[in-house]
Amino acid sequence: MDAHQKVLFVDAATGYYRISRFPVGDFFGPADLGLYLSGRHNSLNIGVGLLAGSIFPGSNRLIFTGFSPCWGGFFISSMGGAGLVFDNLGLNMVSLIGRAPTPSLLYLNRTHGEEIDVRLIPLDLPRIWGTGRGGIYALMDHAALQCGGSYQTDPRVLAVGPAAQATDFGAIGSVPISHGKLSHVDTWAGRGGLGSKMLQQHGIAAVIYGGTVADEDFRDRKVADDWFEHKYNKKLSAKDFEATTKYRFDPKFDTGGTFGVNYATIGGRLLAFNYTSMYLDETERKRIHEQFIVNHYLKQFNEETIQPKQQHTCGEPCSAVCKKMQGEYKKDYEPYQTMGPLCGIFDQRAAERLNHQADMYGFDGISVGGVLSWLMECQAKGLLTKAELGVTRSPAFSPQGFSLETDSKENAELGVELLDGIIGKRGILNLEEGPRKLARRLAREKGKALLDPFVYTAFARKGWMVPNQYWTPGALSPMAIMGKYYMYYGNEFMPPRKLGRINAEHFRTELIVDNLGTCRFHRAWAEEMLPEIVESLYGKKEAFLKGLAKTASRINSRNSSVFWESERSADYVHTFLKRHHEVEGNNDAELLEWIDRFEKDKQEAALSFWYEIHKGIHESLREF
Repeated sequence: MDAHQKVLFVDAATGYYRISRFPVGDFFGPADLGLYLSGRHNSLNIGVGLLAGSIFPGSNRLIFTGFSPCWGGFFISSMGGAGLVFDNLGLNMVSLIGRAPTPSLLYLNRTHGEEIDVRLIPLDLPRIWGTGRGGIYALMDHAALQCGGSYQTDPRVLAVGPAAQATDFGAIGSVPISHGKLSHVDTWAGRGGLGSKMLQQHGIAAVIYGGTVADEDFRDRKVADDWFEHKYNKKLSAKDFEATTKYRFDPKFDTGGTFGVNYATIGGRLLAFNYTSMYLDETERKRIHEQFIVNHYLKQFNEETIQPKQQHTCGEPCSAVCKKMQGEYKKDYEPYQTMGPLCGIFDQRAAERLNHQADMYGFDGISVGGVLSWLMECQAKGLLTKAELGVTRSPAFSPQGFSLETDSKENAELGVELLDGIIGKRGILNLEEGPRKLARRLAREKGKALLDPFVYTAFARKGWMVPNQYWTPGALSPMAIMGKYYMYYGNEFMPPRKLGRINAEHFRTELIVDNLGTCRFHRAWAEEMLPEIVESLYGKKEAFLKGLAKTASRINSRNSSVFWESERSADYVHTFLKRHHEVEGNNDAELLEWIDRFEKDKQEAALSFWYEIHKGIHESLREF
């Protein structure tokens, strides 16, 4: 095995490139090495883990790191399957520095042992985005058509859409290519807005890459099976099959994937109508879940996707087959939640319409859904007008008298108009510097009632992040990286100081997976086994774990989290606590004390709760 990580530095301003090597031991993967390079160069780093191309399932994620334009701090985002083709370059990472003078396509190709072919190809972005399938899909098609024939094996394309130019939360998208044909199974590095960084700070709108380099990937299945049988009394494939049950098909719920299992089990914890469902009683929330979700939204998904087994992988061999499809539409829980129930949409046709438009523009789907639901509520309350938003219709934003198909369709069409307005910067919808800055400006001009319905975590002066869609305080924690699962998102009540410590523990364990380029859907074995695999292959388990602890601490040293700015964010925690007592029957003394403190003085209690989480995080992530 190669004892070095090979990094291709590309200066987009000049086209100059070079390869540098970093010893395994000093750095172990795209997370710790990405942090180091970002600090030195403010680069965008695209890399794979040491196990890319190996027999370990889920080991081919492509990891993106850099300082996020929307979060404001160092960020790690990942994309399924795209590392398998990247490994054929014979590289561990590409690090983009400098900025191309005109939007460009970065071409990377390497045949066997030859020198890597690096080119920067200027692009007429507005024209390309306006052709064919439009936006990010049109750019993928263009790159594959123009350059795909130069590769001996199928390449892969990374691309951004108009959202990367118009906002600070543009995503990077990709699809597997088979026999020269682009599939519909899109994969995303969405969180953190690194697509905006790639285009705005480096002038790169797309990357096409591939090659035929055959390096020494670990392929000895007998040895791997021995490791797993010693640990679990099961072979690798059997343990992985068991670990990925939820993402494939879970017979306990007669559905599968994050969409199916989460909606089958969420019950009264459903978040809808821009989180205003938190203020309803449990009976009403369960009614909405039963009538709107189970009997319609989830029912459509099960009949159209699960039962006919419309499922695929992200581009690498994997038993999870987690990409749940309906024609060209991929159904993941969080984007179909934020641009679903959170926006008052409970019908698959309507959700497909809005999600596809957001994907075509290249938005981070979770974040844009949170922004849309906030704008819709403000319009429904009369805080913003059609003219100010540049739209022609109004939302149906109450569960009372809600028509599942008609009102869902109307809300989806309104969402599409808002997306068009964000890209076109119509009315007040200029999100170049993010919605948090827009919300604060509107609050100063029109009153804080405009800011208060917007649920987000705040970081430094302009940083923001729509939370992962789980009604739990962990989703709004003051962590150095939010929007991923570097925090605890379970439904249990934890005292906030303890929650901070558990968040820190999750941060370190999730870094194990990301730093080796492994999909977290395999975490049931990966978190335990990956350090052991590093020991077996490199003899460096302790150095690996110590290095990750140091990396977590150094990321946390930049933690500039800001106390919740909107009232809805405080209510998110307050209502969770009340529900745990009133519905879950939890009579824990500390829970009751916090409920009492929130009832007496919500802002003071929220501030204390936030700081207690903060304390638990910082006391756990200090570097000694």
